[in-house]
Amino acid sequence: MTARAPLSTSFTATSTADEVVRSADLAGIRAIVTGASSGIGIETARALTAAGAEVTLAVRNTAAGDAVAGSIESSTGGIRPRGIRLDLADRATATSLVAAWSGPLHLLVNNAGVVTSGLERTREGWELQFATNHLGHLALAIGLHRALADGACERDGARIVSVSSTAHMRSGIDFDDLHFERRSYDPQIAYAQSKTANSLFAVEATRLWASDGIVANAVNPGGVATGLQRNFTAQQKQSLDAAEAAGVFTYKTVQQGAATTMVAAVAPQFAHSGGHYLDDSQEAYTVPNNADLAQHPHGVKEWALDPAVAERLWAVSTNLLHT
Repeated sequence: MTARAPLSTSFTATSTADEVVRSADLAGIRAIVTGASSGIGIETARALTAAGAEVTLAVRNTAAGDAVAGSIESSTGGIRPRGIRLDLADRATATSLVAAWSGPLHLLVNNAGVVTSGLERTREGWELQFATNHLGHLALAIGLHRALADGACERDGARIVSVSSTAHMRSGIDFDDLHFERRSYDPQIAYAQSKTANSLFAVEATRLWASDGIVANAVNPGGVATGLQRNFTAQQKQSLDAAEAAGVFTYKTVQQGAATTMVAAVAPQFAHSGGHYLDDSQEAYTVPNNADLAQHPHGVKEWALDPAVAERLWAVSTNLLHT
């Protein structure tokens, strides 16, 4: 069987979010962007608003969210996003957001993320990076499934964008010890596991929900200096600097970092096609699980797209959320 060619677009690593949405008319589109009070989340929300979307900023710090909403209002000629509180490590806030949401939803951008320098746990005892980056977003998406299905009926499809990372190449999913209860804790491996989970979410969400008109795709923003790095350990910073020096990646601006999210959100190539991993505004090529990151900085490992692993992760994760 001939392998399918990756989906491609006219955009590149240097394209900006504004360039991607320039020809898109998003009037009537209702979108939620998590983690929209800093970094790529702000630019994602701003670009969507500028293109006419009705954007909700789902943020942990509502004061920061209000400031961002005001800034976006000023830059877009009076269009102000709505703000709502969401702490992805606290299931109650996701439940509250879902309860407060009314009407259809056309676009969910699971952008928020956390990096820790040491082992931290939620009140349930879950490892914080996995709980925040994966479980919290899974709970939110499941809670908003009906709204997304309604949005899909209204607009011929709804989309979910799951923000992953090149870091996924460092680790698959350790089902025997998801929360580092037995193995020694490595924050880089924990982060990598959560980013692989973000990609697997897109695979399984599409399998389960494509019949409802909902597709999900994962994106790698690339190297962008944001507040996410504030908790990096010295080892993590050294690893990042070494990767940049070796040419594994080149730092992007925030505007460039948000471009791949915008491609997954609005490009026609991904309107009805999901379960993909995008890098530099294109669908990435797949590499073996033993591939060297330095040799394949723009690839996606097989473990991040494996449908059987994605199905298992969804089942394990939903069981956790129901406990």
